[in-house]
Amino acid sequence: MDESTAEASASVAASDSKPTCVIVLGMAGSGKTTFVQRLTAHLHAKGSPPYVINLDPAVSQVPYPANVDIRDTVKYKEVMKQYNLGPNGAIMTSLNLFATRFDQAMGLIEKRKDSCRFVILDTPGQIEVFTWSASGAIITETLASTYPTVVVYVMDCARSTNPVTFMSNMLYACSILYRTKLPFIVVLNKADIVKPTFALKWLSDFESFQEALEQQTSFMTDLTRSLSLVLDEFYGSLKCVAASAVTGEGMPEVLDAIAAGAEQYEKEYKPQYERLRHEHQSAKVAAQTSKLGEVSLKERPVGSSMQSRSEMLADERIHLGGVEAEDAEDERERVFGQAEDDEEDDTEADKASFQRFMEQMMGAKKS
Repeated sequence: MDESTAEASASVAASDSKPTCVIVLGMAGSGKTTFVQRLTAHLHAKGSPPYVINLDPAVSQVPYPANVDIRDTVKYKEVMKQYNLGPNGAIMTSLNLFATRFDQAMGLIEKRKDSCRFVILDTPGQIEVFTWSASGAIITETLASTYPTVVVYVMDCARSTNPVTFMSNMLYACSILYRTKLPFIVVLNKADIVKPTFALKWLSDFESFQEALEQQTSFMTDLTRSLSLVLDEFYGSLKCVAASAVTGEGMPEVLDAIAAGAEQYEKEYKPQYERLRHEHQSAKVAAQTSKLGEVSLKERPVGSSMQSRSEMLADERIHLGGVEAEDAEDERERVFGQAEDDEEDDTEADKASFQRFMEQMMGAKKS
């Protein structure tokens, strides 16, 4: 066995020892939750039940057994009432509250990592709530820093037959890919309604997409044509799988793509996340060290260079009584300072009078 084969075997063994986290994203109505249900049922049928986490606080019921459900932690309607929020704002706030306790979810995953090969996360239908929020980034980076993580973007083929709508989906996919920086899979869902052969052809053949655009007469056609030129290189590295969440078509291919994404994570993405984690830990230690360095003892000068009483009082003063107390204290300081000045003036006058008296005595003695 050569060295490269040994390294590949070690990487596969390391990835097999940890479950693969699958973050499922998709627009509202794309069949994302149904896809999670079908994928969960498929894994149960194979004798490998996954660990499922529901992150949608507004859903009334889920068609799969959820091991961790955000609805058990955060009450969506109570968040709307207490914070006076609308539906989307309440979903985002619920996710933010749940993200503050996501370390507990990580502890539960840690306990089940030996018995579960997959951890599936179902996200809210409002895709921007998860992908562009701080809580979504916290959850994604926390998972990716510990376990192999793959992002699955569910796309509605039935609605993407229009080239403009297809381009909108591809823009979303591109933004999520560069936002998460993780292995990315596009699942062309609802293959039982519309075969996604047109989408696969558009992804691989630029000219065929341009021909489809010629039939469009809207003002978006020119913009879509320009964007297709930009995204043509993006299509080359994109993994697409045709599937149906209703019939179960394409589920084995989806699992193969997830396994390939986990292997890609181990080779390309894991070193980057480990480096970021080490940098974060180093920055945290440096911040704690700098705070300890700021703690020092101050020595008050004594003797000839001792501060005046008014200066010492000014240094030790802590105002607790509000503005009136401050004004009264400032007035006392002003009076006290004037008294000190008067004492210094009296002392100088006494010295001058004594000097004149001594001069007169010396003159009388000489005479």
